[in-house]
Amino acid sequence: MEAFDSAERRQAESSGRRATVIGAGIAGLAAALRLRRQGWDVVVVERAPSRRSSGYLVNLHGPGYAAAERLGLLRALTPRDIGFFTSVLVHADGREKLRIPAAVTEAAVGNRALSLFRGDVESALYDAVAEFADIRFGTTVRAITQTPGEVEVTLSDDTHLRTELLVGADGVHSRVRELVFGAESEYFVDLGHMVGAFPLETSPAHMPDGVGTTYIGPGRTAAVMNLGPGRSSAFFAYRCLDPDAELALGAAPALTRAFGDLGGGVADALRQLDAEPGTAYFDSVGQIVMDRWSQGRVVLLGDAAWCVTVFAGYGAALALDGADRLGTALAAHGDDIPAALDAWEATLRPEVTKRQALARKGISRFAPPSRAHVWAGELMLRAIQLPGIRGLVRRSIQRANN
Repeated sequence: MEAFDSAERRQAESSGRRATVIGAGIAGLAAALRLRRQGWDVVVVERAPSRRSSGYLVNLHGPGYAAAERLGLLRALTPRDIGFFTSVLVHADGREKLRIPAAVTEAAVGNRALSLFRGDVESALYDAVAEFADIRFGTTVRAITQTPGEVEVTLSDDTHLRTELLVGADGVHSRVRELVFGAESEYFVDLGHMVGAFPLETSPAHMPDGVGTTYIGPGRTAAVMNLGPGRSSAFFAYRCLDPDAELALGAAPALTRAFGDLGGGVADALRQLDAEPGTAYFDSVGQIVMDRWSQGRVVLLGDAAWCVTVFAGYGAALALDGADRLGTALAAHGDDIPAALDAWEATLRPEVTKRQALARKGISRFAPPSRAHVWAGELMLRAIQLPGIRGLVRRSIQRANN
């Protein structure tokens, strides 16, 4: 297991404290890893029947990179790093508009950064956790009750778990949140957009290797990355007045209806999706806004608690940082778990509030409201290649990460 050396394994001997984590995504697995380092016995419950290995591109820099470093994940993640690649803005038919060399992005972000597929982050975490955690796939939560001393969790297979801490890291449609805090409708803020992402089995036709192309038009964005066989992917976002109707239609028909007029790599990506529609992540875009993320010994983490959305570009980083800070708070407060959860939330909430606000502002970059906004965005992309402006962008990124 890459995340632990032998000394850390000895330090992680069981203390007899029990934690149950619902959700085997980035937030849940990171929480399991961090808790085990403090000696907790951990059970991870995941509704999916098996591990997921795909997903869209995520970036770890600033606090996200630092959290991955503290969790001991860099040795596993660095070989999977995609690195910086050339970005090409294209016309609707796939012809090039402007090109942003990889060096421009690298200069703006710096060298403490990783670009990874979400599935690669989950795989690295899974490898670090699987050696010690009891991971139960194809299982959901049926009921949750708690007393001052423990939480009882009833699973779909009729298993009853008694645990001192329950972590709900089961995503934006969290079952833990529903059972403990109330219906999703009380907390979900619809942002009026859809997002789709999926891996490409074969490299997109007519696209050079190591290049990502992006089409940005009024109300929509389509991005296709050709990073070689098994490393290519597509991402789509578009404005939508009726998310339920889009979800009922399904990923392949909905994305084809919204983007089928585009050429180049987009057309090839949609053909691949039509052949394997089950590979796509497809959902409405919304944030979770809550006054509290914990109740007694139950705490929500990651998208279940805050969901900054893909428009913030910070979900994976915040999941890692949130999990690491959770472990720190629990270590500092000993047996007083409610106090630990209160302290954890107090330190993390300002960052979440900031990222959610940035996401709402960022919608216009992914789905510009008009053609004038598209032109303004193109002017900005051309400007950031100028040395003086590039320095301003770098300082702006550094301020956002502090």
